[in-house]
Amino acid sequence: MSGYRLGSGGALVDRDVPLSFTFDGKSLRGYSGDTVASALLASGIRVVGRSFKYHRPRGIFSCGPEEPNALLTIGEGGRAEPNARATTAELHDRLVAVSQNRWPSLDFDVMAVNGMLSPVFTAGFYYKTFMGPTRGAWHVYEHFIRRAAGMGAASGKPDPDRYEKSHMFCDVLVVGAGAAGLSAALAAARSGARVVLMDENAHPGGWLQATTGRINGLPALEWARATVAALRAFPNAVVMSRTTVYGYYDQNQLGAVERVTDHLSEKPAHLPRHRHWTIRATEVVLATGAIEQPVLVDGNDVPGVMLAGAVSRYAVGYGVAAGRRPVFFGGNDGVWEAALACADAGIAVAAVVDPRAQPPHDLAAACEAAGITARAGSAVVRIAGSKAVSAVEIAKVDAGGRITGQTETLAADICATSAGWMPAVHLHSQAGSRPVFDDERGIFLPGEPRERWRSAGACQGIFGLAACLADGESAGLAAAEAAGFTGEKAQVPATDDSREPAQPLHLRAVDSPRGDKAKIFIDQQHDVTAGDVILAHREGFRSVEHLKRYTTLGMATDQGKTSNVAGLSMMAALRGDSIAAVGTTTFRAPYTPVALGALGGREAGRHIRPLRRTPMHDWHVGNRAEMMPAGAWERPRVYYLPGETLEQAYVREARMVRQSVGIVDVSTLGKIDVQGPDAAAFLDRVYTNMFSTLAVGKARYGLMLRDDGMLFDDGTSWRLSETRYLMTTTTANAGPVMQWLEFLLATEWPDLKVHLTSVTDVWAGMALAGPNSRKVLERVAEGIDVSGEGLPHLGVREGVIAGRPGMVARLSFSGELAYEVYVPARFGLETWEALLEAGREFDIIPYGLEALGTLRIEKGHVAGAELDGRTTAADLGLGGLLSKKKDFIGKQMVSREGLVDASRLKLVGLVSREEQGIRIGSQIVRSSSRESPGPSIGHVTSNAYSPALGKYIALALVERGSEMHGQAVYAADPVRGRHVSVDVRDAHFFDPDGSRMHV
Repeated sequence: MSGYRLGSGGALVDRDVPLSFTFDGKSLRGYSGDTVASALLASGIRVVGRSFKYHRPRGIFSCGPEEPNALLTIGEGGRAEPNARATTAELHDRLVAVSQNRWPSLDFDVMAVNGMLSPVFTAGFYYKTFMGPTRGAWHVYEHFIRRAAGMGAASGKPDPDRYEKSHMFCDVLVVGAGAAGLSAALAAARSGARVVLMDENAHPGGWLQATTGRINGLPALEWARATVAALRAFPNAVVMSRTTVYGYYDQNQLGAVERVTDHLSEKPAHLPRHRHWTIRATEVVLATGAIEQPVLVDGNDVPGVMLAGAVSRYAVGYGVAAGRRPVFFGGNDGVWEAALACADAGIAVAAVVDPRAQPPHDLAAACEAAGITARAGSAVVRIAGSKAVSAVEIAKVDAGGRITGQTETLAADICATSAGWMPAVHLHSQAGSRPVFDDERGIFLPGEPRERWRSAGACQGIFGLAACLADGESAGLAAAEAAGFTGEKAQVPATDDSREPAQPLHLRAVDSPRGDKAKIFIDQQHDVTAGDVILAHREGFRSVEHLKRYTTLGMATDQGKTSNVAGLSMMAALRGDSIAAVGTTTFRAPYTPVALGALGGREAGRHIRPLRRTPMHDWHVGNRAEMMPAGAWERPRVYYLPGETLEQAYVREARMVRQSVGIVDVSTLGKIDVQGPDAAAFLDRVYTNMFSTLAVGKARYGLMLRDDGMLFDDGTSWRLSETRYLMTTTTANAGPVMQWLEFLLATEWPDLKVHLTSVTDVWAGMALAGPNSRKVLERVAEGIDVSGEGLPHLGVREGVIAGRPGMVARLSFSGELAYEVYVPARFGLETWEALLEAGREFDIIPYGLEALGTLRIEKGHVAGAELDGRTTAADLGLGGLLSKKKDFIGKQMVSREGLVDASRLKLVGLVSREEQGIRIGSQIVRSSSRESPGPSIGHVTSNAYSPALGKYIALALVERGSEMHGQAVYAADPVRGRHVSVDVRDAHFFDPDGSRMHV
């Protein structure tokens, strides 16, 4: 086990695809397939939020939409989504998660003082405050109450995503892809009916993800995947994951939301974030499963108190141990099965505590064989801990739940409880069928249908795996026949589990020996305690509707999925009635929260940033280019030849540029026209080097710093006249640089007579590079002397190129003789084609970003990976560009003690001593040991295979890098299993004296 990640297992995660994310600014790691909750648990994070009223620490409680505690703000800026459930949010690379409802920090929350005032903030506090003697002081405390209300906060920024609305018609809609739902969909599909299977999860299977059982000889989850594959092979069946059916309306109309891009780190511009579906189905099969219920026990809100099924699902599905010493507690067989599943996954289960005197013999024997202590006839009477479970207190109990023995303390870091399973009857209820209470089993079951639906599996109280599969088959076949199709009953899949865990729901095992001092929470998000329910009963609020509103029970974002039944059960006991007599509140849509954007669709307005394409885009696509995003643009990555891999393609392109000539589309570079009498003085202030001394018809490379002395951007500026420059920026920073320059002119130097215009879209740009580039250019340049004397290095000329007006600058990013050719955008494609035709004799090729990056790495040129906001000019060997003759932005800060420290990370080159690449992000270490690599002394920023050197190379930032030349170190990437021996050298791998570009 590494941390809390188990050494093996986890069928839902791909350990070959590591992901990075942050939680409250702390960098953490996970895997593709993780949820945010599973990744947090794997990282050992216990406290993830604070409760609404008392600001008590809260941990992850469940693994699904029933989660009351693990509510986070996920995303940044306009994409920041408050109150997102960590248990259902899929992890993606660079995900940003922030805890809520705390200040100044999650660990130390000032508002936790409310817990000391809990005798004041009892049930009905708000009503009494608003209507009591203090109501006249409303204007005094209104501000504080309003600020304290709510959990997460909306960003207040425009939503950058777009949403879509679509309609769907089908013969049979199956809701839920658990065992019953999969079986039902397959049976209906065989009949020829148009079948749609929708499930809210990313992976099919439902609670099959938490079981170690087998179906038709396959592990349960593999069987689920195979069944989905079989369904997708039917032309009349559609399987939709990440799609929550949230509402059931009249005439078999249902609403669903498909989460299209929430799980992606890069949000494709052509896809909506969510797609709302309005479904009209002839028949519906509701296979919505059941929701595990917790046992009410003293201390049940301590982080580390979880649902037993969730603990096993994290272990089996995600390869994550929720804790190292869990104690399982509850009076049903599922508790034992969950403990065994965890033990099978490699977790050292401390004990299973069951208040029943005679638990199933086979399960008890299996636990004994697994080394798990079994405590039958006992109950957990108190859970100890503050910000994490530290121990549980157990005692012997009789059949009535009364303590009969001394209290014993067990060390534990998890208390996994289960009172049993409550069918998820939300959609049934929305369709007009009020739930019916089963007194014998203590659960609510679907009522009589008023629409054309039928239930299957756990949502109608059928919990055994074999029974669920059979029930799903029958329901799917019946639905297809009701829709007018004829099907045949198939053989039900065979399972190794015939158990039917039909024990009654047992929510309260024993009263606490602490009496009124016990802290037993029913609704953990809203801090509704057992004492609040007792107070509501005492003060006459005994109706379930009054109870809900007086205590706020079930009014949190989880809508009482794990608290309503407990509250009803307790009120029923206080009233001396059955739960059937007490009744239940009405389930209303949505089942889980729905983004308003999904309901509005495109009617919300134009909030999506347009996809930007260069004038040569269609040519690139038509010539086998793989396009990739670059800032707001799409640019060619490589141009494939048949059968080539990515590495083979870019190596071929880079080698051809070195040998002859290549052409690359650089239209995306930011271009800013700077004009005015003070243009030269302005550039002197924003660049670190002099531009006022630049001659007309010349270009110069320049650096820009932030106010803090860190590098902001680099690029060239061309002096076209005494009062006019053309500034180029990196593709990604075109917008930020323009914004920053305008800010400076508006606020810092309003006296300067300078006008800025973004002309990025005005010019199409292409770069010719290679020994034969001059020969190609001279064939299309008219009136421009492109000889070495006529157009020297860094020279700029205006004239006619391929019959069109344009500009040529002799600049090199590749280290070869090279030229940048700019023409008006409308002439971009024909100029591009003319240059290719002119270069045919020299075997000219187009090349993409991968080859461009390889060429610049060989020359040791820095780019965005090195200009990461933490580097200075000196760090990258560019200190000579810091002028001593003039002032410039950031100059006063570059000499700060911390920025001139000799131990700072410096740019170096790395050459692999092995026949394998050096991964970006690898840590530079001195030790050859994979197991104990030692402290990091730097990291890799850029990598490539160098055709010029015939080796894998990289650029890196390393402590005292200039002193490390000639030393052997290691590039360690333990997450992906790499530990590569490398030589440190100067970053200028190829042609260090620059002779090739000065010919």
